[in-house]
Amino acid sequence: MFSVASTMTAAQTLIALLCTPLVSAVWITFFLRRAGVLASYLSVAAAGAICIFSFQAIHHLDGSTLHASWDWLRLGGFEVQMGFLFDDVAATMLAMVAFVGFLIHVFSLGYMKADQARARFFGGLSIFMFSMLGIILADNLIMIFVFWELVGFSSYMLIGHYLETNEAKAASKKAFIVNRIGDLGFLVGIVFAYWHFGTVNLTELEALVRAQPNLIHATIAACLMCGFIGKSAQFPLHVWLPDAMAGPTPVSALIHAATMVAAGVYFLIRIVFLFPVEVLDFITYLGTAVAVYAGFCAYAQKDIKKILAYSTLSQLGYMAAAFGLGYPGIALFHLITHAFFKALLFLGAGSVIHGCHHEQDIFKMGGLLKRMPITSITFAIGLLALCGVYGLAGFYSKDAILVACGLAQTPIFVLLTLGAFLTAGYMGRLFWITFLGEPKSEAASHAKESPLTLLLPLVILAGLSVVGGLLDLWPESLGGIIRADLDHLHHVAGHDAMHHLVLKLGSAAWVVGLLGSLFFYGAGARDDRLEKKMGPVYAFLSSKLWFDEIYDYYVAKVQQRFASLLSFLDLFVIKGVLVRGSAGIVGLRGLCARSLHVGNLHSYVYWFLGGLLLLWAAALGLF
Repeated sequence: MFSVASTMTAAQTLIALLCTPLVSAVWITFFLRRAGVLASYLSVAAAGAICIFSFQAIHHLDGSTLHASWDWLRLGGFEVQMGFLFDDVAATMLAMVAFVGFLIHVFSLGYMKADQARARFFGGLSIFMFSMLGIILADNLIMIFVFWELVGFSSYMLIGHYLETNEAKAASKKAFIVNRIGDLGFLVGIVFAYWHFGTVNLTELEALVRAQPNLIHATIAACLMCGFIGKSAQFPLHVWLPDAMAGPTPVSALIHAATMVAAGVYFLIRIVFLFPVEVLDFITYLGTAVAVYAGFCAYAQKDIKKILAYSTLSQLGYMAAAFGLGYPGIALFHLITHAFFKALLFLGAGSVIHGCHHEQDIFKMGGLLKRMPITSITFAIGLLALCGVYGLAGFYSKDAILVACGLAQTPIFVLLTLGAFLTAGYMGRLFWITFLGEPKSEAASHAKESPLTLLLPLVILAGLSVVGGLLDLWPESLGGIIRADLDHLHHVAGHDAMHHLVLKLGSAAWVVGLLGSLFFYGAGARDDRLEKKMGPVYAFLSSKLWFDEIYDYYVAKVQQRFASLLSFLDLFVIKGVLVRGSAGIVGLRGLCARSLHVGNLHSYVYWFLGGLLLLWAAALGLF
C-alpha cells in the first residue's frame, strides 16, 4: 500500500489531473470565446498536461490501489462523497484516454484551423475530457452519474458544433434524448442499490458482495446496465451513434471511437461484481446481435464516417460479448486496442475529408493512394488491425474474444465469426473504392496530402495499432486484469485447439472478406454494385430494420398525442376548473362556443364527432 507521503502525492496528482481540463474549459468560455487560436493552444496544452499527470499518477500506483474520498453533500443521515478509486483498471483506461485524447487534440489544430467557432469547439473538448476523467476516477455510483451526465452534455455540444445545419441540430438532440432514456434506468439502479446495500461506494459494494454473494440482485444489475446500453449504443438505443457523425471528425474519433462509447463498457467492468449470471447472458447475446446487425448495415452506407460508425457498433458488441462471458479483462483489452485503430481510422477519414474539401461520399473519391500516400498507408494499417490480421493490435484482443466464445460452446461463436467476415468485407469495400482507381469528382482530383498536424497523430496511432496488443511492452502497473483473464483463458481445457481454429477462421475472414470485396466492387468503383445488382437486398440493409421509422411513429403518433392530452387536462381541467372553479367552467364553455364560428376545420371535425357520439348514445337509449 501507499505510504502517507506517497498517497498525498498521488491524490494531489489526480486532483491536478481532473482540474486541468476544467480550468481550460472555464478560461476559454469566459475569456477566449473570440480568440480561437489561443483557445485551441490552451486546450491542446491542457491535454498535454493531462498526459503528464496521468503517467505520473500511474508511476505512483506501482501495483497498489489508491482510494481517497471527501465529504461533498450531507442531507440528514444521507452523505454523498467525492473520491478517487485508482487501480490497474482505472490506470489502463486513463492511459488510453489521456494519450489518444492528446493526439486527437493535436489533429484538431489542423483540421479545425479555418473554423470560425474554434474556441467553442476546443472548449467543448476540454469539458469533455474533464467529464471523461471524472468517470474513470470516480469511487462511487453517484459521482459516476454526475460525470456521466456531463459527458452527455459535452457530447451534445460537440455533435451539434455545426449548429447552422439541420443535420447537426437533429443529431445532437437525438444523441442527448436517447442517452437520457438509458440514464433514467441508470439512476433508478443507483437508488435501488443504495436502498438494497446501504451504500453506493464501489469498494464497499464489492466487499459486501464478496462476503454475501446472495446480496446480488438481478433488478439492480439490469437497471445499471441501462446506462451502458445508452452510452455504448446497444440495442435498442443504438440509433444515435451513426447520426452523431454530423459532428466534426475529431469529435467522431474522440467520442464515438476511443472514449465516450467505451465508457459504457468501462462502467460494466467497474461493477462486474454486481451482475448475476442471467444478466451476463443477456449482455452476451445483446452484444452479439449488435455486432452482426451493424456489420450488415455498414454495406449500405456511402458516407465514410457512417461506415466507421457501424464498425464501432460492431466492435462494441464484441466487447459486450466478452464481458457477458465472464472475461471483463478481455473486454477491456479490446476496448484499448480498438481505441488505437478506430481513432486512427476516424482521423484517417478526417484527413481524407480535409484533402477532398469536405467530401464524405466514398463513391465521389478514388485514386487517393497516389495523392495522399501517408494517409492511405496509415489508414490501411488501421483497417488491417480492425480486421484482426495476425500480429496487429486487433488480432490479439479479437482472437481472445473468439476463443472465449468457442470454449463456451455457444452459438455466439458462429455469429461473431460471421461478424469478422462482414468486417473485412465492408472495410475492404471502403478502401478499394476510396483509395484505388481514378478520382471520381473534382474534389478528389485536386486532393493533396494533409499537413503535419494531421499526419503526426496518424503515424503514432498506426504504430500503436501495430504493437498496442503486445502486453509485454506495457508497463507492469497497467493491464493487470487483462493479464489475469488471459491467463485464466489459457488454462481452460481445449484452449490450444480452439486457438488454432480461431487463427484459421480469423485469417480466412480477412483474406476472403478483403479479396471478395475487391472482386465484387472493383478498384475505385463509381457505383454501388450491391445496389445495382441486388436492389432488394440493398434496400433491406439501408432500412436498418426501420428502427428510426418506428421511433418516429411512436413519438409523433403516441407520445405527442399523449402529451397533448396531458396538456389539455392541465390547462382546462386542473387550471381551468379545479383552480378557477365556476369562472373556469364559464371560460371553458366560452372557448368551446367560440370554436363553432372561427372557421377552424379541425374544430368542426371534433364537434361533428361529438355530435355523432351523442346521437349514438341517444339511439341506444342511454339518455
